[in-house]
Amino acid sequence: MNPQEILDKLPYGKSFLFVDELLHVDENGAKGTYTYAKDLPFYEGHFKNRPLTPAVILTETMAQIGLVCLGIYLLKNMETDQNIAIAMTSNAIDFLKPVTPEEKVTVTSEKIYFRFNKLSCKVKMENAAGEMVCKGNISGMLISKENE
Repeated sequence: MNPQEILDKLPYGKSFLFVDELLHVDENGAKGTYTYAKDLPFYEGHFKNRPLTPAVILTETMAQIGLVCLGIYLLKNMETDQNIAIAMTSNAIDFLKPVTPEEKVTVTSEKIYFRFNKLSCKVKMENAAGEMVCKGNISGMLISKENE
């Protein structure tokens, strides 16, 4: 399964997709990028006169690249006519630097375990300067379900 096939299987609409490019994915982890456009709606109110990317959006970006893309890859041997349903079950993230509009980030994940359709990953996000923005662990349930 190539990166574009994985991106095509992501279950998010354009307004909530936080993956621009999937650089690498294998059975041990994933790496991808996203650039936060300056016109994203949450910047209008977070914060007045100094827009910053909310921590929940940073977490979601790490989950989409580091957990969901990896999970789709790991489930690649299931029937091709099925969709993947993903539910984040837990996360523990340390936030180290702010992320501003138009900033490009790179997310890297390393699989901790994948069993009984529960995937747990160590994730990190770096800015374009290679500085650590945030890091931690994210876990989720990955369920293959038939199209409705």
